[in-house]
Amino acid sequence: MKTFLKKISTPFMQWWFKTYYSKPRSYSYNNINLTIHPGVFPPKYTFSTKILLKHLETLDLKSKTLLELGCGSGIISLIANKKGAIVTSSDINGNALNQLEKSANKNSLKLHILKSDLFNKITKIHFDYIIINPPYYPKKPKSIDESAWYCGENYEYFVNLFQQLPCYVKSKSYVLMILSENCDIEKIQTIAHSNNLDLKIIKMNTNFWETNYLFEIIEK
Repeated sequence: MKTFLKKISTPFMQWWFKTYYSKPRSYSYNNINLTIHPGVFPPKYTFSTKILLKHLETLDLKSKTLLELGCGSGIISLIANKKGAIVTSSDINGNALNQLEKSANKNSLKLHILKSDLFNKITKIHFDYIIINPPYYPKKPKSIDESAWYCGENYEYFVNLFQQLPCYVKSKSYVLMILSENCDIEKIQTIAHSNNLDLKIIKMNTNFWETNYLFEIIEK
């Protein structure tokens, strides 16, 4: 029944989502206020961001270094900095980063904001925490905006990610990544294994719409 309802409702939900976020929308979390602009991954109606934010509440981030890889709106970065972390926020979407800088200033928070395709502009090898909310739908993105959702027909995003991650894992960074049952987790796990990495489930969250899995990426 769940699968059937998802199948018939997904086209409508996609239309509504695209229409709703065709103009800037206000968003607040834990007294941090920001504006989500068109083309930026929205945290309000996506389960993955909320799960990551809830997990951050359990972590002692005081004076810890944290990288949010593919930060989108940057709400995770902003919350982490509010908790005392020294935060680097990276994304390939220049519009998202411009808006994040405004959000940081508006909320009197300080981030190191960096335009980077995965780790290609990140020279620091060790972070205490690396947070990843990746695109995982297998389709070639037609724009920078779509790269927040689509990982490439052959999962190129994960191929590149797992090729670059081992040095960070070896440097004892605590790497967290969230995925949904709606993606091919087995395929992503296989790509990780080919780079001597493994996905260790540390939390599972189930609602009517989907089940999400929070993984720690570790050496295999």
